Amino acid sequence: MQSVWSAAKPNIILILADDLGYGDLGCFGQKQLKTPRLDAMAKAGMKFTQFYAGCTVCAPSRSVLLTGRHMGRTVVRGNSTAPIVIQPHQSTLASVLKGAGYQTACIGKWGVGTPDNFTNPNDVGFHHFFGYINMWHAHNFYPEFLIRNGRVVKLQNEVAQRWKAFQDPKQPMAGRGVAVKRSEYAPDLFIEDSLAFIRRNQKHPFFLYFAMNVPHANNEAGNKGMEVPDLGEFAEKDWPEPEKGFAKMIQNIDRDTGRILDLLKELKIAENTLVIFTSDNGPHQEGGHKADYFDSNGLYRGIKRDLTEGGIRVPTIAWWPGTIEGGGHDNAHWYFGDFMATASELAGVKAPAGIDSESFVDVMHGKKKVRKNPLYWEFYEKGSAQAVRFGKWKAIRKPMFTGKVELYDMSNDPGEKTDYAQSRPDLARHAVSLMEKMHEPDPNWKVRGKRKK
Repeated sequence: MQSVWSAAKPNIILILADDLGYGDLGCFGQKQLKTPRLDAMAKAGMKFTQFYAGCTVCAPSRSVLLTGRHMGRTVVRGNSTAPIVIQPHQSTLASVLKGAGYQTACIGKWGVGTPDNFTNPNDVGFHHFFGYINMWHAHNFYPEFLIRNGRVVKLQNEVAQRWKAFQDPKQPMAGRGVAVKRSEYAPDLFIEDSLAFIRRNQKHPFFLYFAMNVPHANNEAGNKGMEVPDLGEFAEKDWPEPEKGFAKMIQNIDRDTGRILDLLKELKIAENTLVIFTSDNGPHQEGGHKADYFDSNGLYRGIKRDLTEGGIRVPTIAWWPGTIEGGGHDNAHWYFGDFMATASELAGVKAPAGIDSESFVDVMHGKKKVRKNPLYWEFYEKGSAQAVRFGKWKAIRKPMFTGKVELYDMSNDPGEKTDYAQSRPDLARHAVSLMEKMHEPDPNWKVRGKRKK
């Protein structure tokens, strides 16, 4: 189905949920929680059923998304307080689209490393930024301040006294804490700012990266970390309090996505706007929430911080009225790094050199396409791990460089229950060869143990 806008530069909206599991949406199998707007979005658009995050935790996953480089080559490969960040000379989705004439905005959670300045999002290509700079700040749904285009914006919230030392915006974990005065809920501020950005830029191409910080938990609040302004219809449920908060967060994610789609239709720019909804990694088990309470990872094994499917396969929907035919499913495997080549093609510019990115524009136009190159992940917590997906096969090695290899056939065993490493040593060796090839050493990211030669 060819769009009347196909020759023009479409607007691009990327909505990124934070720690949303593959099974958290109705259209991806959720049974208890209702997500009518996202389900309708999928029905009118296309579901990607084998779409992967850049990593299994937020900072490196977002680094892969923004740079188009996989975990063996991207700049931020883990969560750290060190000022390891994307630099202005490095290409990003935002800088590429800005160069193509787009107005660009990042609203919500930045969390790509821990910048030692407030302008890092603006420095790497975003005309407009409003939100949290570091990931610890983003835990706090009622912060005392946010950052707007390099400047501190004071809010009416107040954190408990024990967190006051963290309210200096210049320190690495600035802004974290638990509020005792809750007046302004940051996720609500973010959706309003996103809608305002769309309204301001409706007459020329724009790129909106709406980086939610839900349904993440406020880790600092312990088992009361699923903070929402009210529990709504879930207040009377016979569920643990954190699960009520989680359910309300899912409802709010659904509502806010619907508000964006409604505005595009109201402004009559829906047919020239691609909206992609996805999540930065698998489901969390923090803030009192249990990942299996609502079966957040569906049929997949593992959660956030795992390189099994539950930690990295994410629910992904593409919506583009007049271009994407409704009710479509794409079963080929893609990942966050592919946004770079895809956005570049849509904008009519050449993708940056030296990236690990393949375009799925043809898929959205109804054509069959299979990714040519392998996918790769590495993770530096929990003793470290690395994984590679090549064709129907996926291998995991724990720890990196020296550990035992597990090998799974994703075509008939997406739950990763049967290990073929012993019966197919040829494929296990091939997987190790790919891992060795795709990892490029970086002095900022090291693991214990020596690499096998």
